[in-house]
Amino acid sequence: MAQLPPLPDNYTYSAEHEWVDGAADALVGKTVKVGITAVAADALGEVVYVDLPEVGDTITAGETCGEVESTKSVSDLYTPVTGEVVTINEAAVDSPGLLNSDPYGEGWLFEVTVTEVGEVMDAAAYAEANSL
Repeated sequence: MAQLPPLPDNYTYSAEHEWVDGAADALVGKTVKVGITAVAADALGEVVYVDLPEVGDTITAGETCGEVESTKSVSDLYTPVTGEVVTINEAAVDSPGLLNSDPYGEGWLFEVTVTEVGEVMDAAAYAEANSL
């Protein structure tokens, strides 16, 4: 495994390797960014295409909401929260390599106004689950 950027401590993570920029107990009612972790980006290899939900779509925690395609494989994108998609990161659509180069920053995928939080974990639990 390559040297991965550190996990942001203030993010929430899913077992499917997605992140949300906020603590789980403070997400409902907020608009947050969602992305994939460096663990996922490293496993995928060079990301070449992302298929994201549309603005206005209602997404449901634990269900697929898009795909991430790399030179090695295609992986489903799961959402860790339920809510309405309010913004798509067009920069990530135009330059999918951002998911590899800056997964916790410019490589975010979409913003969602959260109505419910799915099964998630904090940074320490995600790190332990993935031997980081």
